[in-house]
Amino acid sequence: MKTIVISLGGSVLTPSLEENRVAVYAEVLRAISQVYKTFVVIGGGGEARRFISAARALGADEATADEIGIMVTRLNATLLMIALGNEVYPRVAESPREAVEYAYKSDLVVAGGVTPGQTTDTVAAVIAEESHASCIINLTSVDGIYSDDPKLVKNAEKFSELTPEELSLIVGKTPLCAGSNTVFDSVAVKILARSHIPLLVLDGRDPDTLQKAVLCGSHRGTIVRSPEINLPF
Repeated sequence: MKTIVISLGGSVLTPSLEENRVAVYAEVLRAISQVYKTFVVIGGGGEARRFISAARALGADEATADEIGIMVTRLNATLLMIALGNEVYPRVAESPREAVEYAYKSDLVVAGGVTPGQTTDTVAAVIAEESHASCIINLTSVDGIYSDDPKLVKNAEKFSELTPEELSLIVGKTPLCAGSNTVFDSVAVKILARSHIPLLVLDGRDPDTLQKAVLCGSHRGTIVRSPEINLPF
């Protein structure tokens, strides 16, 4: 069974606690885990950024703000774990090594943040490297990778395919601070490049987009890979 790692943004999974996509994503992930060993790394999203802003206003340093953001990622991951029931390993992995160990007992493992200064994209990339994954899928609130933030720049160019080196130039513009929001962080891109693991960036606001990509090979996202590397689906 091949392995995939999914980096699922918190703003995609839980745009709000009242209107969330947890149950729908649980159904999609159940189907995918029948075909692929699946790791899902959950971000903190807007809720984490709100807690981080409150902590900064109270005088917290960036490391402490990061720790607070990590707590929120694990809360989001716990919600998903509850929705998945018996079909997921019954603990949220708190390190890449722990995630890989859990995968010996379950084909579906959920994780959150791990270390201050490290985004959940980087956690996903490290898990992918340690598990020898065939692919990373990043589910975000845009439909691929653009030359600039398409929410801010009207004529931003969307890319259908990039190399890791080209992506590094795009995401390198984003500063590293607690709660930073970029399509895929620069450290994670470097891990992808050295591991030769392809990345697929998809619009995660519709969970069916993930299912169609993985189980049907149909998507309109952005692929990041070296020319000789292929997606597993």
